[in-house]
Amino acid sequence: MDKILNWGLLSTAKINQALIRPLTSSKRTRLLAVASRSQSSAESYAREWKIPRAHGSYESMLADPEIDVVYNSLPNHLHAEWTIKALRAGKHVLCEKPIALTLAEVDAMIQAARETGKVLAEAFMYRHHPQTLKVKELVDSGVLGKIQLIKGAFTFTLTREGDIRSKKETGGGSIWDVGCYPISYARMIVRSDPVKMFGWQVESETGTDDSFYGQMRFENGAHAQFDSGFKSPDRSRIEIVGTEACLTIPDPFKPGMNSEILLSRGGKMEKIKIKGGMLYMGEVDDMCDAILNNKAPRVSLADSRGNVGTILALLESAQLGKPVSVTRG
Repeated sequence: MDKILNWGLLSTAKINQALIRPLTSSKRTRLLAVASRSQSSAESYAREWKIPRAHGSYESMLADPEIDVVYNSLPNHLHAEWTIKALRAGKHVLCEKPIALTLAEVDAMIQAARETGKVLAEAFMYRHHPQTLKVKELVDSGVLGKIQLIKGAFTFTLTREGDIRSKKETGGGSIWDVGCYPISYARMIVRSDPVKMFGWQVESETGTDDSFYGQMRFENGAHAQFDSGFKSPDRSRIEIVGTEACLTIPDPFKPGMNSEILLSRGGKMEKIKIKGGMLYMGEVDDMCDAILNNKAPRVSLADSRGNVGTILALLESAQLGKPVSVTRG
């Protein structure tokens, strides 16, 4: 039987709730601790979610010798700092997306993972879901023909005043929060990074993007278009257009226990039903496989670096008001 990995939650962020059920359901994991900036906050959270240990500082949890894996759900601008500290404290790290806000930060994180020999992976939960794996299988089978276009959208209406996703200094903005998903999806389908990008943004009062509209061209001739935003109705969709058929994924980023994708070819529409699973269980299982079975994480650090680089290039394009070309070495 595999060793049971003890997990610690680095912060009391709302997104933690998505991990708690998988961590308490898996036979290979134990949710042992939570850390907050105060002891009272940590203890309150621990009581609410029946977590055995409460640490009143992040440093305290990293010093806990029984913690094997840290889930870093801190605000975007703190991902690099605390992931590196956790790795150097001997912990494996599952870091929320986006893994970091600059390529220098990503490179420092990759270097720390190499030097410590610990597993570091970015928490793009949709990448592990059976629906996504089925989409990849269909694309790779050639049923769509040559991929011409990937269109994606991820928007919702953000109504809470002062939400951290609206703060520039913490890495806010719709492209970092939700735009990263259709960007990641397109790159996954094409299996490379775009070489030319054009971005437009609608800025908020705080200087972040309330809405972002992007286009990407890949070296193989495929194109991608996406939009993300905090001022539009709930929208979540991917369409993949090939020379032979089109595939529509109505709920690509948060698929459920059962889902359905649509394959259109020869004037006919085929509904493909997929038996899913607990959305966040896949990334937990992937970390366990990487740590216990020496299996490469499904979302590689090179992949994560490519996503951050693409986002930065799109933001640069929006600022300059012209396309940005990227040379891939």
